[in-house]
Amino acid sequence: MALVLVTGATRGIGLELVRQLARAGHHALLGGRTARKSAAAAAHVAEALSGERHPATPAAVTPVVLDVTDPNGIEQAVRRLKDDFGKLDVLINNAAILLEEDRALSADQDDVLRKTMRTNLHGPVAVTRAVLPLMPAGGRVIMTSSGGGSMTDPIGGWAPAYCTSKAALNAATRHLAFELGSRNISVNAYCPGWTKTDMGGMSAPRTVEQAADTAVWLATAERIGTGSFYRDRMEIPW
Repeated sequence: MALVLVTGATRGIGLELVRQLARAGHHALLGGRTARKSAAAAAHVAEALSGERHPATPAAVTPVVLDVTDPNGIEQAVRRLKDDFGKLDVLINNAAILLEEDRALSADQDDVLRKTMRTNLHGPVAVTRAVLPLMPAGGRVIMTSSGGGSMTDPIGGWAPAYCTSKAALNAATRHLAFELGSRNISVNAYCPGWTKTDMGGMSAPRTVEQAADTAVWLATAERIGTGSFYRDRMEIPW
């Protein structure tokens, strides 16, 4: 059983990640910005799994208050992880934002890019840095990225601040993979695809179950490489 922290997990893909991990018998730490939301989401997952006819194991879901944009909050969350568990096997950096006013880098106000980068890039790097002292050899860091951050896929012209933040996150993934290779800690990114969530909208073609699958695979597969970008369990170009 792995101990896995998922950030931004009170809804959408993050919540589904927690459900799939707990259903498979792993201990999922459900990160949310407030105690109320994270506790409610954890209770929802536990109740849903307990109602299944033949669950693999009893659900193990623990709420964790974690705002990836709050350095003090990150420090407090990691201190709690250390006190309660003493280690962390896997970190899934899932928290992200897509602002409605994210329309054009040449025209948007500067705070659109600043806010987006703070959550989508600085947050994952800060949380990764904070949990590394708890992560043993064989640990894994997984970044929820996007095809919008690809440097090889055609530029679509939508949400340029968001796409820029994901391109930067991909770059950070590669650097962290290189830096942590000597500690046998893998760092990979994955694209969940356009998914039916509050962020993706109801016209998106993919379900949260499909979107979460690759991250769960990266977190739990017996062997996994490092420094790569995946979609549907297949490596894709950066």
